[in-house]
Amino acid sequence: MTDIEFVPVSRKLIGVHLLGLLIWMVPLLIPMIVLGVIFEAVRPWMWAAAALWLVVVVWSAIVLIRQVGRLGYAERPDDLLIRRGILFRSTTVVPFGRMQFVDVKSGPIERLFGLATVELHTASAATDASIPGLPAAEAERLRDALAARGEARLAGL
Repeated sequence: MTDIEFVPVSRKLIGVHLLGLLIWMVPLLIPMIVLGVIFEAVRPWMWAAAALWLVVVVWSAIVLIRQVGRLGYAERPDDLLIRRGILFRSTTVVPFGRMQFVDVKSGPIERLFGLATVELHTASAATDASIPGLPAAEAERLRDALAARGEARLAGL
C-alpha cells in the first residue's frame, strides 16, 4: 500500500481539535486556581496540578497535530481507502458496492473552520467509516462521487 497516493485532510482540522481540547481542559483548570487562591494550604498542590494539566494539554496537542497529519483517503476504482493513526496505524477499505449511504456532517466548531466530515455507512455497523476535516465543498463532492459509484456497483454496472 505504499504506492497509493492518499489525499490528506485539511490542516484546519488541527484548529478544530485544539479548540475542542481547550473546551474540555479549561474547566478542569478553573477549580484548581480557585482552590489555590482561597486555601493557602492547597496552593503548592495547585501549582503541581496546574503543571500536570499543562503537560497533559501540551502532550495531547502534539498527538492531535500528528494524528491530523496522518489522516487521509484514496479513491480507487472499486473501493475507498481511509488511513489513520500514528502508533496504531489502520487502513480501512470500503468497497463501493457495500455502501448503503454517504452522509456529510458538520458540527458548530467544524463549520466555524469551514470543514465537514464524510460518513460512509455499510450494511455492517462494524465497517462504517468516516473522513473528518474535509473542506465543505470537497466533502460534498466526495459524497456525490461515492454515492454515484455505490449506486453503479449496486446496479451491477
